[in-house]
Amino acid sequence: MKQKILLLLMATLLFSNVEAQSYIEKNGQQLNVITTAVPLLMIGPDARAGGMGDGGVASSADANSMHWNPAKYARIADDMGFSFSYTPWLRNLVNDINLAYVSFYKRINPMSTFAATLRYFSLGEITFTDINGSSLGTYKPNEFAVDATYSRVLTDKLSLAVAGRFIYSDLTQGQNVAGQETKAGTSVAADIAMYWEDDVNWFNTIDATFAWGINISNIGSKISYSGSNIEKDFIPTNFRIGPRLTLDLDDYNSLTFQVDINKLLVPTPPIYYPDSVNPDGSLVIEKGMDPDVSPIRGMIQSWYDAPDGFSEELREFSFAFGTEYWYTDVLALRGGFFYEDLTKGNRKYATLGVGLRYNVFGLDFSYLIPVTKDQNPLQNTLRFTLLFNLGKVSNTGSDN
Repeated sequence: MKQKILLLLMATLLFSNVEAQSYIEKNGQQLNVITTAVPLLMIGPDARAGGMGDGGVASSADANSMHWNPAKYARIADDMGFSFSYTPWLRNLVNDINLAYVSFYKRINPMSTFAATLRYFSLGEITFTDINGSSLGTYKPNEFAVDATYSRVLTDKLSLAVAGRFIYSDLTQGQNVAGQETKAGTSVAADIAMYWEDDVNWFNTIDATFAWGINISNIGSKISYSGSNIEKDFIPTNFRIGPRLTLDLDDYNSLTFQVDINKLLVPTPPIYYPDSVNPDGSLVIEKGMDPDVSPIRGMIQSWYDAPDGFSEELREFSFAFGTEYWYTDVLALRGGFFYEDLTKGNRKYATLGVGLRYNVFGLDFSYLIPVTKDQNPLQNTLRFTLLFNLGKVSNTGSDN
């Protein structure tokens, strides 16, 4: 089973630039899923957001804001903190694939904060074999990403952040795959993020806070797993935007509603004529646009290159809906739902979560419940996050 999982991952990552696109249909709809290398970068790493439908671009700041919106760090209430998150992967099939995530933040001054994270994905032990079934040895494929960000308050309501990221992906351990020499893939990327938050008086008897956030993440170079360095794949550059509304029901109870809207900023696979070839040997595009472009060009093109036009562009948006209830800032109950169109991956699942806070210590759990027949790697899996927040800051966003 492990070999099958690895081969599936390698086929997706190493050969995602294959030009021939088949007219695959499901329930009468043509599928055209956007694939990228290093999908690890799109996995929600922490249990709090995991309990709210895998969303958090405008949620209140915490130690794990790096993935969702690093601009939130400038609004964090504590002077320093760190967290550790653990996510079992494909637990129904194997017991040694997992995602670990470590984060740290430190306030520089009342206006700015520094943060760093490490994300590590282990595929456990894999035995490679040749075409005759003879063992080539046992290896431990893995991926990791190291991030750092600087987040700063610009006004009483607005903060910005920039983040840098180094990405390393070693899935094949240098083995020959499908006749190709392979190597570990590396890339560098950046995030640009914005966060706005303000108290509002929209309700006569209830204090409320409204916030919104934007995060364009993984803006970076393509990655190659081929020894020839010719075949290169896009990393998952992503546009994330969304609002949050928090209602302070009374001195002990608060309720939050939030929405995340996502779109991958990489080219949509075109549809090719099956028997027409250009002079250079490439297939002739029937619908859509050439995906062999630079990362920046791909980001721009991704807004209008879908083969079926505007209707397909709309289907490329995914949505995460979440709610969070707090009692005396000690106990949290969470719920959420994630939606992705059938033709773009068909991820649809509900989530549940719970959180506990005591003094400087915090603990979060989340549970994912699929609502389709398609298997999700995290279904029936309990994710958890351990947090420590040190030194409460009484004033953020001003020098006073």
